[in-house]
Amino acid sequence: MSRDDLLFWLTVVSTGCWLICFWWMHRISSRQDKVLVALQQQGGRIEELSKSEHDLIREVHPQVGEIKSVMTKVADQISEEHDEHVRR
Repeated sequence: MSRDDLLFWLTVVSTGCWLICFWWMHRISSRQDKVLVALQQQGGRIEELSKSEHDLIREVHPQVGEIKSVMTKVADQISEEHDEHVRR
């Protein structure tokens, strides 16, 4: 085998390795793109859920204060009735 033949076959093998490398990188890149799209969609869903949860909390928050004041009044009345009942 002459030197020119050896260089030719090394060039062919090198070109084949580059083709395999580019194909492999394209495959990895396409998988990464799919994962990135899935993460973006998941982030969007989480953002929507967080927004709806925040809206629910904002809607319920004033009612919590009202319920707490009513419960305090009820507790005070029960305490007064209990004290009166104990005195008798």
